[in-house]
Formats: sequence, C-alpha cells, structure tokens
Amino acid sequence: MKNFFVLFVLSFIVSATFSQTLFTYATQGVSRDEFLRAYNKNKISSADKSTALREYLDLYIKFKLKVKAAYDMHLDTHPGLKNDLVNFRNQIVEGYLYDEKEVNALVQEAFTRSQKDIHIAHLFIPTGKSTAAVDTIKIYNDAQDAFKLLTVKHLSFGDVAEALKRQSISASWSDVGFITVFSIPYEFENIVYQLKPGQISNVHRSKNGYHIFQNIEERKAAGKMKAAQILIAVPAGANDNEKNTAFKLADSVYRMLRTGAEFGEMAKIFSNDKMTFQSGGVMPEFGTGKYDQAFESKAFSLQKNDEITTPFQTSFGYHIVKRIDRTTIPQDKNDTDYLYFLKQQVQQDERILSVKENFLKEILKKLAFKKNTGIKENDLWRVTDSFVLSDKKINTPGLNERTLLHSFNNNKVTVADWLQFAKNYRNNIELDKDESNQELMKKYISITAFERYRQSLENYNNDFKYQLKEFKDGNMLFEIMEKSVWSKAANDSAGLIKFYNQNKDKYRWNESADVILISCVNENLAKITAEQIKVGKSWKQVMEQNQADIQIDSGRYELDQIPVQSNTKLSAGMVTNPIVNTTDSTATFVKILRLYPANQPRNFEEARGLVINDYQNFLEEKWIEQLKKKYPVKVNEKVFQTLIN
Repeated sequence: MKNFFVLFVLSFIVSATFSQTLFTYATQGVSRDEFLRAYNKNKISSADKSTALREYLDLYIKFKLKVKAAYDMHLDTHPGLKNDLVNFRNQIVEGYLYDEKEVNALVQEAFTRSQKDIHIAHLFIPTGKSTAAVDTIKIYNDAQDAFKLLTVKHLSFGDVAEALKRQSISASWSDVGFITVFSIPYEFENIVYQLKPGQISNVHRSKNGYHIFQNIEERKAAGKMKAAQILIAVPAGANDNEKNTAFKLADSVYRMLRTGAEFGEMAKIFSNDKMTFQSGGVMPEFGTGKYDQAFESKAFSLQKNDEITTPFQTSFGYHIVKRIDRTTIPQDKNDTDYLYFLKQQVQQDERILSVKENFLKEILKKLAFKKNTGIKENDLWRVTDSFVLSDKKINTPGLNERTLLHSFNNNKVTVADWLQFAKNYRNNIELDKDESNQELMKKYISITAFERYRQSLENYNNDFKYQLKEFKDGNMLFEIMEKSVWSKAANDSAGLIKFYNQNKDKYRWNESADVILISCVNENLAKITAEQIKVGKSWKQVMEQNQADIQIDSGRYELDQIPVQSNTKLSAGMVTNPIVNTTDSTATFVKILRLYPANQPRNFEEARGLVINDYQNFLEEKWIEQLKKKYPVKVNEKVFQTLIN
C-alpha cells in the first residue's frame, strides 16, 4: 500500500521556483510554475479547464498543508524515512550519470541492428604489447597484403591465412557464423553492420592486432530459442573408436526418443552437459551468436515446438536438441518492453563507455576540475611505482604526499589519495588490466569526478532534485496520513460504531448473494470440480481431495463482485462456468446459495470496510479544517486567472 500511495502522490509534488506566487500557506509560497509542473503531471479530466484547475488547486493546497504538518512533526528525521530516501537515491542516481539522448540513440541503433543477423568471416593478425615499432609496421604491411589478396586476388579467408603462415606470419581465420547485435565487441559490430553482403572491410587495428571482416550473407533476425539438449561428449584428442562409440550411443538415445522415450528423462540419464542434465537438458534461452555455429544452425532449423534434431557433431561431441519455444524479434519501434530490454543491454555493454566519456567532459566542467600542472609526470610515475611495489615513499623536490594533484571546486585531491588508489588497484588482480600510469590516472580522474558528482548531484540537476523531494515528501505524507487518519480511524472502535449509527441508512446492499467461491490452480481442474459439485458432490469433499490445488471461500457478495461471465443470469443453486485469471492461469467459479434483492440494510460488520473508509474521509476533512486555521492559505486570483487564459 505504501509504495502505491507514494507513487500516487508523486504527481502532486514539485520543488518551488522563483516566479509568480500562486498561493501562500503559513509563511511559505507556491509558485505558478511549481503548480503547473504538478498539474501537468496529473491533469484532472474535465471539459472545462477552469474547473479542472480549480479542483486540482484544492487538492494541491491540501497536499501542501499535510506535508507542512509532517515537517513540523519532524517526520523527516525519522530513521526509517531517512534510510528509505538513501536507498531510493542509490536506485535512481545511476540514471542521471549519462546523457539520456545519447543512450536513446544507442538503443535505436541496437533496435535497427537487431532486425537482421549477419554471417561473417574474420581474419586476425595479432600484435603484442611489447612489439617493437619496426615490427608493428611490418605486421601492418602484412595485414595490408592480406587485404589485397582478399580483394584483388579474391582468395578465400582460409587460403589467405595459410599463405601468411607459409611466410611465418602469425595469422588465423574463422567462419564465425551468424551474429547479431551484442554478439561481438562493439568496435567490431560497428564494422560488420556497415558492410553489404559479400563486402570485405578495410584493415582494422585493435589493441590486440589487425582484423579484416567479411559480410558473407544476411538474413532476417532468427530471434530467440528455448531448447533442451542431450550431449554425448567426445573428449579432446579422442580416437576413432571413442568417437564411434559416442555416435552409437547418441544414435541409440535418438531411436529411444523416436519410439516414445521422454526427452527430459533421457537427458538426466545420458547427457554429459553438467549445466543442464539435472533440469532435463533445458538450456537458458539463447539467440544468434551465443553458441557454436553448427549448434545454432541445427537448433534454429527446427520448425515446431517439441521437434528434435538427429544427432549432430560439434567440437564438444554429439548433440540432440529439442525445440521448446521460439520467439521472434519485435519489429515495432514503439514496443516499450523491447526498447527497455535493449536499454538494459546497452547500459551493461561496453558501448555505454563512449556516452560516459562524453558525459565526463561535462562533469569536469560543472565540478570546475583543475589539474596541478606544476607536477612533473615522470616524477609522479616514479613515486607511484615505488609506493605500489614497496610502500616506499620517495621524497622528490616539489612532490610529496600533501602535494595537490587536482581539485573539484573546493575539494582537493592530493598525491597521497592517488598513491593509495594506485596501490589498491594494482594489487587487485580482478581490477588491474596492466594499464600504464597515464591510463590509470585517467581512470582515477573519471572515478573521483563521477563520485563527487554523484554525491552532490542535487546541486547540478534539477530533475534529480525534484525526484528526491517527490519521494521524500510522498513518504512523509504517507506517514502523517497513517498517524492522523488511517490508523486512527481503523482503531477507533467506539468512533466507528457511533459514525455507523449516525449514517446507518447509507449502508445498504445492492442486489447480492450468498456464495461459495472456489478457486483452482488451472481451468481443467476447475471444470472437473464444477461438474462434480453440479452432480451433488459437496464442496467439503472436493476440498478434502484437492487441498493443495483448490481454495474455497464463502460469503455474501454484491452481484457485480461475483466472478461470472457477462450476461449470466444467476439463480439459487446454480454453479457458474469457470473464469480464468489471465495473470496466473488460475480459474474460479461459484455456487449460488441464496439471492437477495437490493436495498437491504447492512449490519455493522457487513458495512465495516465502507464505514472505515467514510470515517477516514470524515476525520481527514476535520483535520484539513484544523490545518487551514494553523497554516492560513491565500490564493492569488490574478495569478490563477493567468493559468486559465
């Protein structure tokens, strides 16, 4: 209830801006812009704009009065609310640490690329970090020669790789198979998706070497596959007899499957895939570019669910694959669920780094980043290496632990801060990527800049500040409503009975019925159970036989609350047809015991829920009257009229 309530009230809450004051309460004012911001978030449906604005103004004034009362009660200091705010801040802050437009551009790019799969070939000539400059030039020339053999001589990738090897050039090639978006590193994906079918890329230099790609062919995106497999493994280096034995076993299992053996049971008995055999061979859903080319080709060739492949071989052994389900890639550019999925993928992929690098430049400007240009880098790297390796602190003229390294606004970062970071980083095998000190310094500046920006984001981003205030005030509103209205009404037994007696004539039944409500885990069980009750079996007998799969309740319900098919005419003794709940596939039906006409009085217990609700409204109205006296409200009608015109 709390989360729902907070989300509801978020539409009311904004932060004040310096503009025309629409209304004041106590000593505080609410600007025209603040009110409009709230109104535009949650407009009241009305044909008359003036009426809609007036109604919303009344709601907004009440909201501000309640929150003011909550602050005066110091609810903002409540440990639970403070902790909620910290947790909420941590949840949303990452979404403000990049440019949303750039991220959306990457999402749209990913959507376009996801619509097709590309079959690629790849030639690779490696370079090492320690490769001398003269050797690097030679390797570059070798790569250019390979490109000419591919594009001028029209040799195959395999032939070119062999030709290079004959010249003692380290080279390899592979028929990668089909790939799609997110299948390969982003720098390579950018190359491949620029190629037309049959086209060969120019030589591309990466940190590991030189690459040449070819777009062999394209196809419409194959989508996602849910499958199960039985793997009869063939160890690396197996001889022909071992391979033949594995094939015969795979063929035998296949024949058993064809004659009715259950796939999951066969997987548990025979499959050597340690990750899936216990689950009956069921694999995580996969798409193009996830597994071996031969495996994917066979899996995606299955045309219908439950169809199985004949045994086929990969480098792992012999596989039998069963198709469970296949989903296509959405083609609607406005499919919000798919776009959200792609956004999650983008944010977890290396392509987000370019967005963060661009955003870092903005952050450094906002934080007034200033580097100490008086430090000689060679001295700093020498001191760094000494400290990382031996904890030894070298005293160098003009450079010690207290020396300013750089600053963000008034926040100073010293050499000591840097040395500790470098030592911790270098000694962590999971973090250290053997970067140079220059590269590590760039990373350090980025990390410290983002951290300082994150800590003080409210000072730089109004939307973030508004969202935090919305959440904080929403939580406080919930707490004060709980204290002043909801729990007060629910726990005031004497007050509830008095209120009921004063308004007894208001609490009457519409057309209603005494019913037995029966819920089953699925539609088939519901149909069987309904038939049993129709022919005279008691609901108690039904319940005793299926306690785990059937739930039964009884009571008096108004007819529009009873789950029946539309236009069903109810009568005493009838058993209705089951209604399926689309969210969980459960099914519900009822047996009508007795029907009642409309306008019969409800006793206190029958009306209790309605009485509590009305009593809460009564208490809230009295409370609002008190708040208006405590915090006098004055509306500037001239400013209000500018909202209408």
